[in-house]
Amino acid sequence: MSIFGKIKDSIFGKKPKPQETPATAPATKAAPQPTGNAWADAPVVEQQARPVIDIENNLDNMPGADRLNWRTSIVDLMKLIGVDSDYDSRKALAVELGREDYSGSAEDNMWLHRRVMKELAASGGRVPAEFLD
Repeated sequence: MSIFGKIKDSIFGKKPKPQETPATAPATKAAPQPTGNAWADAPVVEQQARPVIDIENNLDNMPGADRLNWRTSIVDLMKLIGVDSDYDSRKALAVELGREDYSGSAEDNMWLHRRVMKELAASGGRVPAEFLD
C-alpha cells in the first residue's frame, strides 16, 4: 500500500470489503426485456453518496493530538496517525505525490504537508482552507 494510502486509511478509516453474494441466493427480480434503445437498456447505476470526512476533527480526536503540531508539521502528522515519519518515508511520499527532488528541507516539508492536505481534500475530506494554502 502506498504511504498516502496509509495516511488516508488512518484518517478516513478503512473501507469495508464488499460482501460477496452467496451463489445460492434466489433471484428476486426478473431482468427487464431489452427495448432496442441503447440508452434505455443501459444498466442503472445507483450513486452512493460519499460521506465527507472532517479531517481536522478526526485528527484532533486522535490520542496524542494535543502534544503534536500536526496542523503544520508533516512529521507530527505522520507520527499522530502511526505512519513512519523518517526521511526515507517522507521522500517516498513526496515522490508518490509528484516531487522527485525532495531533500527534507523545511520548505520541502511544508510543501509535503500542504500536498497531503490537498490530496485528502480531493479524496473527499473537508480540510480547512488554511491547510491548503
